[in-house]
Amino acid sequence: MIRVVVVDDEELVRSGLRLVLGTAPDIEVVAVCGGGAAVATVLAHRPDVLLLDIRMPDVDGLTVLRRLHADPDAEAPRTAMLTTFDAEEYLDAALHAGAAGFLLKDTAPEQLVHAVRVLAGGGRVLAPGVTSTVIGGYLSGRHGADAEHRAARLTCRERQVLALVGEGLSNSGIAQRLNLAHGTVKDHVSALLAKLGGLNRVQAAVLADRAGLVGCLSAERREQSEQREAAVQRREPERHGTPETREAGDISDPLDSIETGDTSAPLETVETGDTCDPLEPGETRNPTGPSGAVP
Repeated sequence: MIRVVVVDDEELVRSGLRLVLGTAPDIEVVAVCGGGAAVATVLAHRPDVLLLDIRMPDVDGLTVLRRLHADPDAEAPRTAMLTTFDAEEYLDAALHAGAAGFLLKDTAPEQLVHAVRVLAGGGRVLAPGVTSTVIGGYLSGRHGADAEHRAARLTCRERQVLALVGEGLSNSGIAQRLNLAHGTVKDHVSALLAKLGGLNRVQAAVLADRAGLVGCLSAERREQSEQREAAVQRREPERHGTPETREAGDISDPLDSIETGDTSAPLETVETGDTCDPLEPGETRNPTGPSGAVP
């Protein structure tokens, strides 16, 4: 006999599930309760299968599941989460918390009975409306990992160019953003497309998005801008002097070398926004400067 506990905050749902499962000769519903009494009820009855509602006002199903699996002295029953809708935001958390199934409350009676038998036999069950979500999440994660692996083969500069391809920029736009010659960018694009397996530009843009590169360059530029501003602020006391030095007539400016165009100034490379080497072999800077470049 398969022993089942049903946990749901609605009495009507509990009664309905008890009635449906009670028609099966090999299934017995030994207890029903709400979320607050769920852990104690399961530990008292030691069921083979637990049908557990996800959203409950007192104690939600995910919390109940985690508490059962956290108890070293108790063997958690095979658990299927119940919900009235395809709750994608709960699916991943439930499966990682130890759920062996995910069922909708409108599951047909015969399918519900079959699901309980599968769970009791050590299997896993997913409602038809949930299966596509699981498969889609798996494929998305696999494609993302593959994209990151392929992008890792590129040089730092090529990844920068790929990120901007993913943002939809043309070669001219990329040249302005990175302050490189148009021909240099064209060479980088050709090289990275070849390294990625002969992709076209659209496919490369999709790969950039899956690899998490899109927007990274802009984020780096913002961080560099903030670092540059913080560096200037740290130097302000030195630039203007402390009250004591000003009273003494000290007007020396430690940043004079930067203001007079000294190319050894430590902030010059930060202002270009380039986190790679200033130029890779064979690269050429845009002699006109990054006109229209996005900071």
